[in-house]
Amino acid sequence: MVVTKQETINLVKPQLSKFSRIVLEKRYLEKDSEGKVIETPEEMFLRVARHIAQADLLYDNQANIDEIIAEFYTVLANLEFIPNSPTLMNAGRELGQLSACFVLPIDDSMESIFNTLKYTALIHKSGGGTGFSFSRLRPKNDIVKSTTGISSGPISFMQVYNAATEAIKQGGTRRGANMGILRVDHPDIMEFITCKNDNESLNNFNISVGITEEFMEAVERDIEFPLRNPRTKEIVRKVSAKEIFDKIIDQAWKNGEPGIVFLDRINEANPTPEIGEIESTNPCGEQPLLPYESCNLGSINLSKFVKDNDVDWTKLKRVVRTAVHFLDNVIDMNKFPIKEIEYMTKQNRKIGLGVMGFADMLILLGIPYNSKLALKFADKLMEFIYKSARETSIELAQKRGPFPNFSKSIYKDGVPIRNATLTTIAPTGTISIIANASSGIEPIFAVVYTRKNILDNQEFYEVNPYFEKIAIERNFYSNELIEKIAKTGSIHDMDEIPVDVRRLFVTAHDILPEDHVRMQAVFQKHVDNAVSKTVNFPYNATRDDVKKVYLLAYQLGCKGVTIYRDKSRDKQVLNIGENNQNKDTHRKPRFRPNITQGMTLRINTGCGRMYVTLNEDEQGLCELFTQLGKSGGCTASQSEAIARLISLALRSGINPEDIVGQLKGIRCPTPNGIGESSILSCADGIAKAIETYLRETRTPNLFSKEKKSIDNNTKRDFIGSCPACPECGNILEFKEGCALCSNCGYSKCW
Repeated sequence: MVVTKQETINLVKPQLSKFSRIVLEKRYLEKDSEGKVIETPEEMFLRVARHIAQADLLYDNQANIDEIIAEFYTVLANLEFIPNSPTLMNAGRELGQLSACFVLPIDDSMESIFNTLKYTALIHKSGGGTGFSFSRLRPKNDIVKSTTGISSGPISFMQVYNAATEAIKQGGTRRGANMGILRVDHPDIMEFITCKNDNESLNNFNISVGITEEFMEAVERDIEFPLRNPRTKEIVRKVSAKEIFDKIIDQAWKNGEPGIVFLDRINEANPTPEIGEIESTNPCGEQPLLPYESCNLGSINLSKFVKDNDVDWTKLKRVVRTAVHFLDNVIDMNKFPIKEIEYMTKQNRKIGLGVMGFADMLILLGIPYNSKLALKFADKLMEFIYKSARETSIELAQKRGPFPNFSKSIYKDGVPIRNATLTTIAPTGTISIIANASSGIEPIFAVVYTRKNILDNQEFYEVNPYFEKIAIERNFYSNELIEKIAKTGSIHDMDEIPVDVRRLFVTAHDILPEDHVRMQAVFQKHVDNAVSKTVNFPYNATRDDVKKVYLLAYQLGCKGVTIYRDKSRDKQVLNIGENNQNKDTHRKPRFRPNITQGMTLRINTGCGRMYVTLNEDEQGLCELFTQLGKSGGCTASQSEAIARLISLALRSGINPEDIVGQLKGIRCPTPNGIGESSILSCADGIAKAIETYLRETRTPNLFSKEKKSIDNNTKRDFIGSCPACPECGNILEFKEGCALCSNCGYSKCW
């Protein structure tokens, strides 16, 4: 029992898993000056409930605060509803910054660029993430009248923001995270699309291309598309829309970025169009915001609402009402980092109520995630949540008044409402670990994990509790089976497990990419912000597979889409930390087959004509040969040595783009040509030959006579190939623009 000012509150004891407690102690619970935890989970939830409940006194000085505290505490401690991380961390504490995400404007001036950078630093220090559109900045090499110089372009300033983020550790609790968006009609769009090509640049940014309806129509008609200088609004040049679209697809296939956001579609749903145009989203893409807006997010744990093989709709509605009340109060109790954000947030009062544990709920109801029944159920579920949230917001408006910009909103002919937006599907990273729930609306990641206890460094298997229960009840559970499942995380191909169980426990990589998109689209129907969802692809997916998903997302009404092809981002995550156990110290070159296929390119170097032959085996590029027509002697031998080392690297799984990055730009005393077409050395020529080859061969491997569609029979070994968390060594999951550790709560932008 804890005594409040007026009466006592009966504290429900939260049922936390061991790992929930570890994450809370490491990242959320209050610590003293020596770093010792001085708060229990119960005290944290009570601290949050007490602080947020005080907002009721602003509207009714006779409000029964103890009753409201008890209501808030109960849903938190029961893990039925959890707010975003900054609210858990900062409510009732000195910092007091409660919002997860912000969008800041960047205008085409040094003053604006660096004022926004200052605001970004303040937000990151307080534990928030930031989104920006760089679309207003003049393109690279454009004139700067005040200095008679030339502009360095948007990408150069993204690098400045990235470096600043690297230097700020978000108060020691959360890592800096940014979203960078550039409109597809910006002249620097091709540079933007490839700005994270080396997997090391802009590592504190997620990037997305802002897609317009005009562009999508040009893609569908395969016509040229105008690029416009944002400074003059004039058309700079016209380019093939298909070429831009294919480049987006190519990069997403290679490493998961850029994502795409459909800007015109987002602005069609903009609740306050008279106030401004939405240009950007928060770092994971689920929250489109006007400049200087913030959003307060929270998610309902759906696994807590299954009763007697059905949804407890009465309980769900009650918790939705409490959650909307809670999130509206957060706006009033927030200590905003700058006054412009406080003003805009209170003018529109946007909240983002979402869900987690959706995959858990489906399992408890016996509904396979990748089924028509699951789509139908998701439609009914999210419609119910949205309608319940809207009813609550209307009631709050009657008591507290509508959001101040209501008269300038799309709601002006309807019933007054308290919040300009109500629903969002967020990733729920660490809060889903606290709630011991599946993340957001994602499928389960694996049926069995290999976990590492960060306290004693011991590894053990963690089995999905719902699978374990069924396996024991139906008498097919064994230690040998669990060990076998842990190798891949999937039970898809295991004949020793009943078919109905295999259908029910599908993982993210068991599901067709199209099924991921269809689920996202169903939720989007009843979400007035956006949906954070990752479309998972197996390693052998083709660029055409990615293209189909992008077009499907557009056709089904999604506001954006993010994809991740298995193994395509291992390198960057391995580079996040210096943990030696993350490094692959057993890399071996694969055998060369008897037959390879490829092409030969002629490169004019300062040493004469060089012929570069590149060949592929079934896994991709595997070898490179060079022949110098005139030189002979040392030059020829050096080129042959480079070629042999490149071949060894390719057969050892080194990314060809990384090889290009090492060789390109090396200069010798006798370069050939001028400008972009110049060959600076034989090494530079080899690099440019590889670049040309990669550009000309769009399929992942030349042995495919036709591109294979992805099906459920694809061999899956993603668990074994995923990189380790740099903090605890556990398997990392790639989702919603982040690498997430379900063991210790570590997260990092791609």
